Amino acid sequence: MRVKPPRLQPGDLIGIVAPASNVKPAWLEAGITELHRLGFRTRFLDSIFDQRKYTAGDDRRRAQELNHMFADPEVKAIFAARGGYGSVRILPLLDHHTIEAHPKIFMGYSDVTTLLLYFQRLFHWVVFHGPMVTREFARGEPHYDRHWLRRVLGEARAPGRVDTTGTHILRPGAAHGKLVGGCLPMLTSSLGTEYELDARGALLFIEDYASKPYQIDRMLTHLRAAGKLTGVRGLIFGEMRDCTQHPDQGYTIMDVILDCVGDLDVPILFGLRSGHSDHNNLVLPLGVEATLDCQGTEAVLSIDEPAVV
Repeated sequence: MRVKPPRLQPGDLIGIVAPASNVKPAWLEAGITELHRLGFRTRFLDSIFDQRKYTAGDDRRRAQELNHMFADPEVKAIFAARGGYGSVRILPLLDHHTIEAHPKIFMGYSDVTTLLLYFQRLFHWVVFHGPMVTREFARGEPHYDRHWLRRVLGEARAPGRVDTTGTHILRPGAAHGKLVGGCLPMLTSSLGTEYELDARGALLFIEDYASKPYQIDRMLTHLRAAGKLTGVRGLIFGEMRDCTQHPDQGYTIMDVILDCVGDLDVPILFGLRSGHSDHNNLVLPLGVEATLDCQGTEAVLSIDEPAVV
């Protein structure tokens, strides 16, 4: 049974966490200013500015920060400050009992995909692949889609049709299933763990940034060899920004994707703006039923059930 968090309402308190790489104070301040403009309150721990090599403080600090935000009854949603690297290192230090007992909106992308997978698989939560505080919120609109964010996080009804402007249909067809996925390197690195990707009967969303085409090929081939694309009903790719070898390579990342998965008998859509996207970053609720229709000249993706209660 899927667990949906309470909806986010005006005036609610958002906890900001840095489970991965270190945070720049100016960017955090800019993101907080934007969240306040949207009518929310924010809270973060002073230790969020800690730095240990390439992470926002040591593993224990980052885990305790997350445990604290879930335990705090005033905090209604938790947004990641940024990605980078480090989420996987804090998993053994998380307080499972406290976290599972307090389902809340949890949102991020990139390295935070590890936590999205973890909460989905272990607690059966609906989680949210979407804007982060020192990234999209810090840059303000139109780097994220405000109306869609309010609809997905703030309304206990099916959000409906997703904006697919600029997408390309790589393979026609139609499918319905639970929406799952996230950032490709983290999906691949989840294999063999207790929280590994399960996309059977699902619409699988895949995105990445600045990986070379051969690296995308390798990761998709790995997922396929591991059986993780068996039973998938549809594939949705993000914009895959800067996934090039060099400017004159003579092929596109879409060509690479079709080489890897084009023979699967499922609809394939490319270019959805969620995650590493420069504009109108979309919140994708993961764990809810969705429909992908690539049978016409324009793709239709719809979220068919509420993501919050």
